[in-house]
Amino acid sequence: MKLLSKTVTTFSLVFLISLTAFAKGDPDAKKDGHSDPVNTPEEIEEYIVHHTKDSHDFHLFTHYPDGEESHVGFPLPVILWGENGLTAFMSSAFHHDDAGKEIVEKGGSRFVKIHGKIYELNAGATAVEFDDAHHPTNATAPFDLSITKSVLGILLIGLLMLILFGRLAKQYKTQKIPTGFARVLEPLVIYVRDEIAKPNIGAKYRKFTGYLLTVFFFVWILNLLGLAPFGFNVTGQLAVTAALAIFTLVIYLASSNKHFWSHQLWMPGVPYLLRPLLAVIELAGTLIIKPFSLMVRLFANITAGHIVVMSLIAIGINMQNDMTAVGSTTLSLVLSMFITLIEVLVAFLQAYIFTMLSALFIGMAVEEHEHH
Repeated sequence: MKLLSKTVTTFSLVFLISLTAFAKGDPDAKKDGHSDPVNTPEEIEEYIVHHTKDSHDFHLFTHYPDGEESHVGFPLPVILWGENGLTAFMSSAFHHDDAGKEIVEKGGSRFVKIHGKIYELNAGATAVEFDDAHHPTNATAPFDLSITKSVLGILLIGLLMLILFGRLAKQYKTQKIPTGFARVLEPLVIYVRDEIAKPNIGAKYRKFTGYLLTVFFFVWILNLLGLAPFGFNVTGQLAVTAALAIFTLVIYLASSNKHFWSHQLWMPGVPYLLRPLLAVIELAGTLIIKPFSLMVRLFANITAGHIVVMSLIAIGINMQNDMTAVGSTTLSLVLSMFITLIEVLVAFLQAYIFTMLSALFIGMAVEEHEHH
């Protein structure tokens, strides 16, 4: 009962914190030159899309004292390689501007931020100019090496995993049965080893178990972190899932044997005329389709989960002036909490699927030819 009570309290907190982002403020605030909270369908849609993207600062929430917009958060380092070389400054220099109005002059260059992306103005330009599609015409995107919100999340989770599994490994050296939080990790480690690595890879499973454990816990913890209040939507970034898929691709290509490539390039047991065609199909599957499926499956499921939860929360806001405002808010709360519970399961499921498919692809590459 205590666990159930804590769970309900947690999900209620998630909903209420998310709701503050949409809170209705003074409807005449914009008339006085101040910003207005997100409270129209168009603003809500834009906010949801913005929430799923990466950002150069850590934004906790926005409140509106006396109708004036005020942001609460902290800046992150912006590191750019542009026409004048390496430039670094804090994201607070943009003062939360995302429309290209705030110009930051650093290292002999001028930078603006437009829809979450940083551009460098061309030499001599003092303001950004847009075309009919609202794309900058006198600015180019520099090479961005910034510590964004997603990068910060990756670094924090990486450090956390080093600490937790470092302690688990240290306990195995001194005692047979781990104690403390390590006892929670041990069954999961054994599960990945015995239920994912061994069945799919075979006799060579030990060589790849370390990678599979890393990717399983990394994806799982990041998925859960994305559900927490003020969380990081790291696995909902296509660049992150693409990098994970490329790691798996490199590992199974580097570990592949002659038997694997003989079946890829000159498949036995089929007519010779079909073998070149099958070779093209098999190579496309190995080099493109397999990593693409890993990348898109994780990205799409996590992003869709965030969009669905926030869309359900927005039901109460869209109907706030309706006669059924109380009922719609209650329905929004119940549905968002239910979907959030499902997302907790999806967080584990997507980590399991990514690890399982990675083990399967590696096992196909290292499988030895059986002589009958």
